[in-house]
Amino acid sequence: MNIAHRISAISKIYPDKKSVVFSERVGDGTYRYPFYTFKEFEERSNQFAHRFQRNGIHQGMRVLLFVTPRLDFSVIVFSLFKIGAVPVLIDPGMGIKNLLGSIEQVKPEAMISIGKVHWIRRILRSKFKSVKIKISLNRVGGSTHYLYENLDLESREFSPVEVKSTDLSAILFTSGGTGIPKGVLYTHGILNTQTDALKEMFNLTPADSDLPGFPLFALFTLAMGMTSTIPDMDPTKPVSCDPQKIVQNILESHSTFVAGSPAIWEKVGKYCVENKITLPSVKQVVMFGAPVRAEIHELFKKVLINGDTYTPYGATECLPVSLISGSEVLETKISRTLLGAGTCIGRPVPRTTIKIIKATDIPEAQIQELPKGSIGEILVRGEQVTPAYFEMPEETMKAKIEIGDTIWHRMGDMGHMDEENNLWFLGRKSHRVELSTDLTLYPLEVEAIFNQHPEVKRTALVKIVRHGATVPAIIIERKDSGTKMAESFMHDLLKLKLKTNASDRVQYFYLHPSFPVDVRHNIKIDRLKLAAWAQEKA
Repeated sequence: MNIAHRISAISKIYPDKKSVVFSERVGDGTYRYPFYTFKEFEERSNQFAHRFQRNGIHQGMRVLLFVTPRLDFSVIVFSLFKIGAVPVLIDPGMGIKNLLGSIEQVKPEAMISIGKVHWIRRILRSKFKSVKIKISLNRVGGSTHYLYENLDLESREFSPVEVKSTDLSAILFTSGGTGIPKGVLYTHGILNTQTDALKEMFNLTPADSDLPGFPLFALFTLAMGMTSTIPDMDPTKPVSCDPQKIVQNILESHSTFVAGSPAIWEKVGKYCVENKITLPSVKQVVMFGAPVRAEIHELFKKVLINGDTYTPYGATECLPVSLISGSEVLETKISRTLLGAGTCIGRPVPRTTIKIIKATDIPEAQIQELPKGSIGEILVRGEQVTPAYFEMPEETMKAKIEIGDTIWHRMGDMGHMDEENNLWFLGRKSHRVELSTDLTLYPLEVEAIFNQHPEVKRTALVKIVRHGATVPAIIIERKDSGTKMAESFMHDLLKLKLKTNASDRVQYFYLHPSFPVDVRHNIKIDRLKLAAWAQEKA
C-alpha cells in the first residue's frame, strides 16, 4: 500500500482534526499556532502532487528536498509519495563536504527547496548537475519553478498511484557519524511497517499529539492520525535548543508524545526541575540516537507525573529494533550497568529477531551465532530492515547478510542478550579495543566505571600504541572542562579502575576540554577522532 493512502483515509474520518501545527513565535514572546486540518493537509498535498507532475516529476524520480520544517514540509513529502516519486532527505547538519558528496552520489533528478539552497545550487553547479527540474518555495527566477504560483488553480482531488510494498518510497541518508554518509533505501512496505510498529509499541491513537524534535518522526505520527506540533528549534542543532521554548510549546499544545535526541531532553529535563515545572500531558518522552544516561531518566521522574521515558534502539537502516522504559532501567538494570554490563536497550519489538554473532569485518562471512550472555555483533531481522544502500554495493555487502529470502542487518554494534531476552549495548564494533585474540574491551563496560566520578561529564575508551604495543586509554571530559590532571583526581581514577577486570586494564588517562560528537544528535562521541588526538600525546 502507498503510505500516502493513510493520510487520505484519515482525512475522511477526521476532516476537521488538526494535522500539522507550527509553533510561530511573535514579538512579545508568545506563540501563535497556525495549522492544517487533515482535510486541508489532504487537499494541499493533492494540489502539490498535481503541480509536481505538471513540472515533470514522475513515479520513481529521485527528488532532493531541502525544506524547512514548517507547515508544508510534511505535506510536500506526502505529495511526492502520492505520485510515487522518491524524496531524498539529507541532513544539512552533516557538514558541507559530506552534504555535497551525498548529493553527487545520489544524483537527484529534481530538487524542491527553499530559495537559499537554489542560490547555492547556482554557485556550485557541478555538484547539482544531475538536477533537471528545479522547484522553489521562494521566487528565485530563471528556470526554477515557483511552487505557489497560482497553486489554487490545481485540483484538490488526487488518487495516490498504486505501488507494491517493495517499491522505493524514499532515500534517507545516514549522518556519516560512524563512516561515510550512505543513502538508505526505504520502500512503501517498510514505512507502513514502521508506522504500525511505533503505533503498537507506544499504544498511540488519533487522540494523541506529538512534538517531534526530529522532523521525520512526524511522518509516522501524521500517518497514524495524530496531531503533530513543530517545535520552535533548529532540528539540525538539537544541543542548541532553548528548553524554555520547547516546554512552552509542549504545555500550550498539550503534547502527549515527544521524541528526539537525548541532547534535547536532557536540557528540557534540567530546565523543568530547576523551575519546578511538570509536564502533565506527556505520556512518553522518547529518546534515540545514543545511549541515554540514567541521570536523564531520573530527571523526568520528577517532571512526568503521568508518563515515562523510553529509549528505542535502532538505526536509519533498521528502526525500531528494541525498546525499554526509563522506569525499568532505573528499577532493575542500572545496577548492572554500573558494574560494566553495558546499557540495557530492552527486548525486541514484535516480529523482530535479534541474534548475537561472532564479530567479523569480513563481508558475507559465515555466521557464528553465540549463546546468551556472550558478547558479539548485533544482527537483526524484521520487515523494517532496509534492503540496501543506494548504488553502494560494497557498503551493502558489509551491512547485509542474506539467508534464504531474508535480509539480516548488521547493526555495527556490540552487545549481548540476557536470560530475560533483553539486549545490552556495549558500543560500536569499530570502537572495541582488542588487546589479544582472547581479550577485548568494549567502550560502555569500561566507561561506566569512570563515569561514576562526580566531577566527570563523560569518558571515552580508545586504543593507542605505546612502545609498539596496543594499550587501552581513557579520555575524560570533566564537568568543568578542566585539562589539568590534579593529583587527587588521578588518585580517584586509579581507585575506580580497580572495580572490574576490564577497567583495570586501562593504563593511561587524558583530559580533553570538549568531546567531538556527531552532527545529527550531538551526543555520539567520536572515539576515533579522540583516539587520534590521544595518540599524538602518547
